[in-house]
Amino acid sequence: MKYPICILCLLLCLPLAAQTKVTKKIAARGNEFGITYSLPKTSLVIQAEVIKTVTKAGPYYRYAEKYLGVKNAVGEDKTSFRLGRLTLAGKGIPDAENTYIAEFKPGTTAPYAYLTEDGLICTINADYDPSENEKQPLPPTPSPPSPEEDDHESPPAFSEELLMAGSVARQAEVAAKQIYRIRESRLNILTGEADNLPPDGEAMKVVIRELDRQEKALTALFTGTSVRETSSYDLTLIPYENLEREVLFRFSERLGIVDADDLSGAPVYLSLKALDPPPVGITDPKEAARKEKARKGIVYNVPGKAGVEIQMNRQSLLKAEIPVVQFGYRENLAPALFEDKKKPVRVYFYPETGAIRQIIQ
Repeated sequence: MKYPICILCLLLCLPLAAQTKVTKKIAARGNEFGITYSLPKTSLVIQAEVIKTVTKAGPYYRYAEKYLGVKNAVGEDKTSFRLGRLTLAGKGIPDAENTYIAEFKPGTTAPYAYLTEDGLICTINADYDPSENEKQPLPPTPSPPSPEEDDHESPPAFSEELLMAGSVARQAEVAAKQIYRIRESRLNILTGEADNLPPDGEAMKVVIRELDRQEKALTALFTGTSVRETSSYDLTLIPYENLEREVLFRFSERLGIVDADDLSGAPVYLSLKALDPPPVGITDPKEAARKEKARKGIVYNVPGKAGVEIQMNRQSLLKAEIPVVQFGYRENLAPALFEDKKKPVRVYFYPETGAIRQIIQ
């Protein structure tokens, strides 16, 4: 049976748990020597970086070229967005349709298993340390949005002449002269030609820093200001079949990321294709159902591999290959493997895929 693509969420990226918690389950008489566990299905997490730029025109922008020789001064207030880096990761979530009971023969030496809080299997007859054994399913969580430039700096120290100027044109002329006086003062200090030099190197740094700040603040009155901040958004989807140019979201240079049905933005497409064909018989529904019913022992996943590409405006933003449980199949370990009372078999799994990582006898 085919399933539509399932899109779970599109939201501002929030902090994620750093480490999965696990619980030890012991097969004993109280649970009839059976441990219930789930196998995961794969959800894809696409993290999109969005860069917001806010530009503001200075009050003297019309005179920037005349007095400072600046030709590209900001002429109007504007907010724009740019799509930055995209990352892709697979995250395992419990599959309610694939829950099993690991049954152990009574008398086996203390059989036990480690499960995640969601019931995903981690190990059998072996200890499990998430910090050592588990690869984090998601990329590192970015810090909250923060401006790359500070637009809250203290205002420049205006001279009396500037404050008394009666027109914008006259104010711009006076402000430009003040900028040039600051530059001349800084040069005189650096070359040692100033009448009153700072007493030591640290004092000179303080004076130069203040002159730089004043020049920057006055220059911004002509050139304008530009402040950038970066945000991250997560889009999570669960694929069940190949996808051809499925609209993930839309992106607008004026609004940033918008919903997939919001025509104000350009569509961002995702294509996904299974790369590993399953073995013969797996795709036959009757044969697959018969094998599923006859399974005994420990059932585990053999994930398939999928190729993923994300595009916008005919340009590829991301290409990757990633394991996808839904494109694979299931197998099982024979119960006889766990009947050795003296030396029980230890099995390690990848919780995110339900695949076997290592078997130690």
